[in-house]
Amino acid sequence: MDIFETIKTRRSVRTFDDTPLSEEHIEELKRFIPTITNPYNIPVEFVLLDSNKNGLSSPVISCEHMYVAAKVRPVPHSEEAFGYAFEHLVLFAWSLGIGTTWIGGTFKRDVFEKAAGLAEDERMYCASPLGYPAKKMSVKEITMRTAIQADKRRPVSELFFENSFSESLTKTDSGLADAIESVRLAPSAVNKQPWRVVKCGNAFHFYVKHSRGFIGDRTGDLQKIDVGIALNHFILLTDGSLTVQDPKISAPDGT
Repeated sequence: MDIFETIKTRRSVRTFDDTPLSEEHIEELKRFIPTITNPYNIPVEFVLLDSNKNGLSSPVISCEHMYVAAKVRPVPHSEEAFGYAFEHLVLFAWSLGIGTTWIGGTFKRDVFEKAAGLAEDERMYCASPLGYPAKKMSVKEITMRTAIQADKRRPVSELFFENSFSESLTKTDSGLADAIESVRLAPSAVNKQPWRVVKCGNAFHFYVKHSRGFIGDRTGDLQKIDVGIALNHFILLTDGSLTVQDPKISAPDGT
């Protein structure tokens, strides 16, 4: 899998062609899932779910036959670990020609949690349909993409900083250009792009800039999940490692 090419071409898919996934692709997903890790070493368990057998649907999705859900215990950094691991599966699926879209609120959570066999001490923060993209998007998908400006992204200068939040990152090593662009292209809840990154020497410190309305007991902190997605892109492109620490950088309110 060419990671950067997959990140550049991947888009959220909400309209599928009504063809069930081939047995070959299902088996490839099943083989790949056990290889997924995350830098927090927090277990994330994936479950493939037949939508018809389990009565699963979403008002923003059309013609899907399968969903993937994931379960995690709500320990510190579980949201970031969840986002990191789930995005790895999303990228692999796209490399096979399988479309996905993150859904955290637009589905009947009770039904999905029951189908996933969620334990009392677990959380299922998000799920995603799995299927082959239709040739044309539905009207509701076009409307939704327009509403959240799905094809737009913030410029690097609003997301990356150098040494402090007062100075935007303007220059970087050419070897890091793809990694930085991969973070800029990462998907996020309603396209908020809540991650902020401060470069200090060879270290890149990831922060979350919170907006209201993205935290719930059963959904967790959706914007921390978004940071996990961005981290996935960055670490895959740099082959870097993660250390959880406080770099003592003065951050803006809400960050």
